[in-house]
Amino acid sequence: MLLGFYDVCKKQSLKDNAVIPVLFLNTLFCSLIFLPLVLGSLTGVVKEEALLYVPVQGWEVQKYIVLKSCIVLSSWLCAYFGMKHLPLTLVGPINATRPVMVLVGAIVVFGEQLNLLQWIGVVLAIFSFFLLSRSGKKEGIDFKNNRWVLCVVLGAVLGAVSGLYDKYLMAPVENGGVGLNRMVVQSYYNFYQCLMMLTMLLVIWWPTRQKTTPFHWNWAIVLISVFLSVADFVYFYGLSLDGAMVSVVSLARRSSVIVSFLVGAFILHEKNLKSKAVDLLFVLLGMLFLYLGTNS
Repeated sequence: MLLGFYDVCKKQSLKDNAVIPVLFLNTLFCSLIFLPLVLGSLTGVVKEEALLYVPVQGWEVQKYIVLKSCIVLSSWLCAYFGMKHLPLTLVGPINATRPVMVLVGAIVVFGEQLNLLQWIGVVLAIFSFFLLSRSGKKEGIDFKNNRWVLCVVLGAVLGAVSGLYDKYLMAPVENGGVGLNRMVVQSYYNFYQCLMMLTMLLVIWWPTRQKTTPFHWNWAIVLISVFLSVADFVYFYGLSLDGAMVSVVSLARRSSVIVSFLVGAFILHEKNLKSKAVDLLFVLLGMLFLYLGTNS
């Protein structure tokens, strides 16, 4: 649910706005949310047994988080540029196919096996993508040749890679993972992303700001960071629990499409809602079969 509102705020923030400054401010506000927790943990204000405690970790841990920051930021850049130029009711269902990518990756990387119900879910998700391309054509959006669609798809693929990497980071060492503390991962990957986006802002956007889309302030930018930080906190907590399956967690996470689709339909008044609703139905059916298959 939180991720659904995150997508809505992201869409509103990007309306006639420069992407790089919006993304930089997102990473900045996320960093400011977690900075007091890091400082409080260092000074003893936040106790070691507390849920929000951030332990001190050296480069042997930080190097894994730097890689995660690169993956996530690459995914966000693609997703932000794509979302700016596409309807929310189209972007949401495309992103909702991400659990299929995660599931395939989980089979290859973690040896998670698919049963008949899960295979039905995969087929339904692939079919829904075909339906989405048909709906997109009604709005003059050709999935094969539209670079913004390709951006969203690439962002979804990188997001799936990030989800698999999260499982690797959170899994105990005895289970083949790194066994990292979830608060360390969430806190520091925001810090690293902020530094990366600041570099991009100064090197890429600032020198050419007069020739590109101008930046204007929108309070939804703050809400992006708030919704994302809380959603990620719950996500990392769930993924750190014993027996957590990345395929199931990713599936639950993508149910955010329901919120973003309803807002796109009833508040943003986007077009071709009937055909997109059918597309979304197949996405949700695919997610349902994945869930039933995982719990059978």
